[in-house]
Amino acid sequence: MSEETPALPDPYVPGSGTGDFTVGHYDLQLEVKLAANRIAGRARLEGTVLHPLKRVELDLHALSAGKVSARSGQRAVKVTKTSVRQDRLVIELGSQLEAGTDLSLDISYTGVPRMLQGLWGEVGWEELEDGVLVAGQPNGAQTWFPCVDHPSVKSTYSIAISTDAGYLPVCNGVPTGHRRRSSREEWTWELREPAPSYLVTVQIGRYQLVAVPEHDAGRQTPAESVPVFLATSPALLDRAQAALGLQTRMMDCFSRHYGSYPFERYTAVVTDDELEIPLEAASLSIFGANHLDGSWASERLVAHELAHQWFGNALTLRQWKDIWLHEGFACYSEWLWSEESGQASLRTQARRAWRGLFVKPRTIVVADPGPELMFDDRIYKRGALTLYALRCALGSEVFAALIRSWVAEHRHGTVDTALFLDHADRHAQSAGHPEGLTTEVMRPWLFESGLPAFPTSDPTSDPTAEAT
Repeated sequence: MSEETPALPDPYVPGSGTGDFTVGHYDLQLEVKLAANRIAGRARLEGTVLHPLKRVELDLHALSAGKVSARSGQRAVKVTKTSVRQDRLVIELGSQLEAGTDLSLDISYTGVPRMLQGLWGEVGWEELEDGVLVAGQPNGAQTWFPCVDHPSVKSTYSIAISTDAGYLPVCNGVPTGHRRRSSREEWTWELREPAPSYLVTVQIGRYQLVAVPEHDAGRQTPAESVPVFLATSPALLDRAQAALGLQTRMMDCFSRHYGSYPFERYTAVVTDDELEIPLEAASLSIFGANHLDGSWASERLVAHELAHQWFGNALTLRQWKDIWLHEGFACYSEWLWSEESGQASLRTQARRAWRGLFVKPRTIVVADPGPELMFDDRIYKRGALTLYALRCALGSEVFAALIRSWVAEHRHGTVDTALFLDHADRHAQSAGHPEGLTTEVMRPWLFESGLPAFPTSDPTSDPTAEAT
């Protein structure tokens, strides 16, 4: 759990989260009836009161709360009333609790999950042709469990899912148990690294869980072995193994540039349904059957989602305005993988992105784009070009060390743009660059709507080898 006060209210998602209560651990037990798309859950939240309160508000969308009990340490705390209104579960307490008080909540709830409609479309619990998909970004966790649904609140999770026999529920972290009960099966999962609620997921389908063979040839990383798994239907298994088998090589590449993979294992889930875009969650990614075509367009998305395990999942923004710290880094990682795999050089990919931006409207400020534009592709590309421009100014070795230290210092924490600017400046100065250089380089890309000129001072490139 982050010890910092949640960055609330967040103007991009003003109806989600609370600044009065934070959660260190969730214990979720969920009974899922697939035919009816109905759930019955029990959520136990272990948290801390941040400000004096007699009422706790949690996020909960379209579900009904039943029995609610509360404890502080070994002492029971009286619950006088509970209600669900306007996507908030309101729990009235019989006495005021002071800041710093431990508070555990035990909540039973039921209902038919419905997706949450926002500026970015529908998010949350989605019923598939034959199963379930949960896409939580930015505030869809509340569609399947009561929570503090904000990225600045990072927690650990124990998840038990009971569902129809023959279906595999895939969740975050590592599987810790499995048992059969007549026509039902229960799987338990544990995520021991802290993550915000929007990055917690359950994917249910007629999946097989298979290990991806470790990549050995030409391995350049230390003898770190991260288990990589695929969860897919038998019908798609061969295609999934062919299309996603590169993930171990990608992990080697990113581990060299960013430091060790930040979770215990990595799982790629492939639905039988087609998905418009793939999705990331803490320790796993979700792809559609349409992403198994072997094209570079799909391969770069595989790299993009894996890179989010470092940028977004281990280092998570404090407020949604800083989303470039997720998407810009993930897009830049696509270019790294492109160069590593022989697809196209980093410089070529950067120039292509710049040319694409040149013909688009220059109406976005990357460091604070506004909620309507927070998933605009210009943020992805300009964010990546911000990093490329910084690399050009500092040189590849200094830049690489800067990024590795950024990841190491803030691993499993929360970050923002000001923190990155300060980190970059301090690191650059220690390497002999003048004070303020990094801010001068990055400011036009992040804080101005005009498109800066394409960086030309890359000290590692041949100046005569201009990309076409």
